[in-house]
Amino acid sequence: MLFVPRQVALASLPSTPAAAAAMVAAGALHAGSRVLLPIRRSFSTPWSHVRSHLHSTKPPSAPLPPPPPPPPSSHAASARFTPAFTPTTRRSGSIGSGVVAWYLGSIEARPLLTKSITAATIYTVADLTSQMITLPPEESLDLIRTLRMASYGMLFSGPSLHYWFNFISKVVPKKDVVSTFKKMFLGQAVYGPIINCIFFSYNAGLQGETIPEIIARLKRDIIPTIKSGLIYWPLCDFITFKFIPVHLQPLVSNSFAFLWTIYLTYMAGLKKPGVEVITSS
Repeated sequence: MLFVPRQVALASLPSTPAAAAAMVAAGALHAGSRVLLPIRRSFSTPWSHVRSHLHSTKPPSAPLPPPPPPPPSSHAASARFTPAFTPTTRRSGSIGSGVVAWYLGSIEARPLLTKSITAATIYTVADLTSQMITLPPEESLDLIRTLRMASYGMLFSGPSLHYWFNFISKVVPKKDVVSTFKKMFLGQAVYGPIINCIFFSYNAGLQGETIPEIIARLKRDIIPTIKSGLIYWPLCDFITFKFIPVHLQPLVSNSFAFLWTIYLTYMAGLKKPGVEVITSS
């Protein structure tokens, strides 16, 4: 390693005692006939003058903008009252959106089970509503009848609507007006009569009616039910087929079926018709 001395000889000995004393006071050292003066070594780089020039020529920072004026008193008053209502609104909105998101996720993950449970719930509420409307005040609710209606929604209505809407969307995939009327016609001509016959037969069988009694009930009730369906269902089917996605059509149809189910449960709760018994003489 090369050692560079920190002191360099600069001048000869002074000629006068006063000059020598001044140099000694300044910190000079004698080295033979030379006087060594301490020199501070400067390690400036070539970029030092550039940095100093940039610092000296740096433009001044822009002044901060003035603060905004205070809001009017009406805004201040509304701001004071807003926090009292905002948390509740946000909470109710988040709960509602959470329930919808959960239901849509359930339809995507377990469509058949979700639609069956939905139909059972709607039939339960509809039957209770029908009983509260039609029963006299002194009679109590028939929970066995409500259980029958719920089981029908769970076992027949929900699954049948799931498969029917999937089938009809494949047979008539378009959503134009003509295709919508085709779906409506198929629903009234094919699905409606079949599902109504199943409904009356299932409920009559659970009530202990015999096959002749079930046939007599169908003869009495099925034609009036189909006629009433032709009045109620066309508009509901048009909205369902025209505007609702296929995976949500059973939900919308069951929602429309709430009022219809009140009518059906009323018809199903009628007394069984009399059966003529033919005896051989």
